[in-house]
Amino acid sequence: MLQPKRVKYRKVHKGRRKGSAQRGATIAFGDFGMRAEESAWLTARQIEAARRVFVRQLHRGGKLWIRIFPDKSVTKKPAETRMGGGKGAPDHWVAVVKRGRILFELADVKEDIASEAARLASYKLPIGTSFVKRERQKVES
Repeated sequence: MLQPKRVKYRKVHKGRRKGSAQRGATIAFGDFGMRAEESAWLTARQIEAARRVFVRQLHRGGKLWIRIFPDKSVTKKPAETRMGGGKGAPDHWVAVVKRGRILFELADVKEDIASEAARLASYKLPIGTSFVKRERQKVES
């Protein structure tokens, strides 16, 4: 699963998820993409589950880019522990995803295969997603 090799601080603040994505909101590498329609924390397990769906649907064809990375640690205190005693130990890693962010990109596949793969992968994620295509630039002659 995805997680950073090393971080400056083990424990991070909770933060806020309001607003839409300022960066990573356009398709940069592939022809098709999966866009987040809501803001959420996506765990490394959820990202990996969606990635596996894409790989299985593409049948070793095409190219896949994962545009998000779980670099935020989420802490958790043990079960049945009294209040106080400081912040818990790091439990898992999440990616902070805002509305409009491109999560995955695909290239070298047909549009119907890409849209079906994105539809099946969206079931693995706790947020609403949409299938998007790259807008081609008009060449003026």
